[in-house]
Amino acid sequence: MTAALIVGLCAAGGTYLILQRGLVRVVLGFVLLGHAGTTALVASGGVARRAVPFIGENGAQADPLPQAFALTAIVIAFGITAFLLALAYRSADVLGDDDIEHGEAESVPGSDEAGGS
Repeated sequence: MTAALIVGLCAAGGTYLILQRGLVRVVLGFVLLGHAGTTALVASGGVARRAVPFIGENGAQADPLPQAFALTAIVIAFGITAFLLALAYRSADVLGDDDIEHGEAESVPGSDEAGGS
């Protein structure tokens, strides 16, 4: 129940932040959605609530695969977060603002402005 609540709150907060106009908020929204997925993976690998992961010689054991997936997802999310923050910083540096609506698209040299061929 607690893991489902955490996943729901992270997913709702991430969705809200992704819909904002600031680039840093969008990046933080992706981070929260990543944490929601990681929490769901970790919660899927447990035996039971408050049970030890290894019970006796032939008892039930917690599945280590979701834990390995979660650790891999954390490392990948960290790299993507650093990359997205660098892009947001560069965009704010070039445009002077991190607002998505104020950014102007650059035209590609040699392209037709009307879009026709």
